[in-house]
Amino acid sequence: MLKKFFITCSGIDKNIVNNCSDGEQNKYVGIGATVFFTAIMATIAGSYALFTVFENVYAAILFGSIWGLLIFNLDRFIVSTIKKRDSKWTEFLQASPRILLAVIIAIVISKPLELKLFEKEINQILLTEKNQMTLENKSQIAHLFNPEVTKINSEIETLKEEITTEEIKTNALYETYISEAEGRKGTKLLGKGPVYEEKRQKHDASLEALNQLKKETSEKIKTKELAIATLIENQKLLEKKTQPIITNFDGLMARIDALNKLPWLPSFFIFLLFLAIETSPIFAKLISPKGAYDFKLEDEETAVKTWVKQQVQQREKMLQADILISKKVYENISEEEEIYEYKQKMARNLMKLQADSFYKKQQSML
Repeated sequence: MLKKFFITCSGIDKNIVNNCSDGEQNKYVGIGATVFFTAIMATIAGSYALFTVFENVYAAILFGSIWGLLIFNLDRFIVSTIKKRDSKWTEFLQASPRILLAVIIAIVISKPLELKLFEKEINQILLTEKNQMTLENKSQIAHLFNPEVTKINSEIETLKEEITTEEIKTNALYETYISEAEGRKGTKLLGKGPVYEEKRQKHDASLEALNQLKKETSEKIKTKELAIATLIENQKLLEKKTQPIITNFDGLMARIDALNKLPWLPSFFIFLLFLAIETSPIFAKLISPKGAYDFKLEDEETAVKTWVKQQVQQREKMLQADILISKKVYENISEEEEIYEYKQKMARNLMKLQADSFYKKQQSML
């Protein structure tokens, strides 16, 4: 049962191979088994590749099965269309497009399995890239908000400097009227005279203006600090909104790119392994000598080709003979007097009908 199945997988004519020796049959059983197991590997690779993208087990299995059947059909077609010839060079030229197709299939099959085999190393590279992307993302977002925050902070510092300047001025006025009262400066008269009162009034006015300025400035600073807090909150919200994009940066293309950053030698040997598996049925047919199956297949093909050629030649001969016979028949008929008189009579009647019709038409017009 298994032998018949693998022979079916090899794509050869079962009616012919059944009449061959066991050794000849075993050769095609091996080729069919290689085609089958290559399709199994393609199913696994395709399922994992789709699961990496959509993370859905059922969809991945369905797609992997379809992909495996496609690869199975292609491999079976490639092997079945290679015919043994007398010249190895002719066989190689015949198989070269199929070898190229096998290389492409090997690349497609091996890449998802490489992603699975080197998953830990790929995850480490992706983690490093995600951390770097997170830092760059925060830096880019900060560039959007920092100018406005810096501007508001500068305005707050300006307001604080205005208060400091006014405080220095008020403190100077305080020192002036105190010194006047103590007789250390100004009139140098001890006591609270008219000059003292004048300087005291200037200080009190400055102190009142300072208090009013502090009140107004405090409200302005609170408003600006609230604006800064709002900007910082918006910055954090934007960082939080964009972070999932970075976190989910582990799709198929990202993993392939990370795989390419790993040492190339292990991936290359895995590719060579699948290339050997994929091309082994083709090279098995190329290097194997002509067997009983090849001779019998060639015998049937040449028999059909000869039969078709005979049929075409017979039809051409029949057509030429029919043309010659028809030509002679019509030449003999054209010489018969009876045919001539009959056609003359019919032509005379036709001319009479045309004349009558023309007369009636002219009469109706008049």
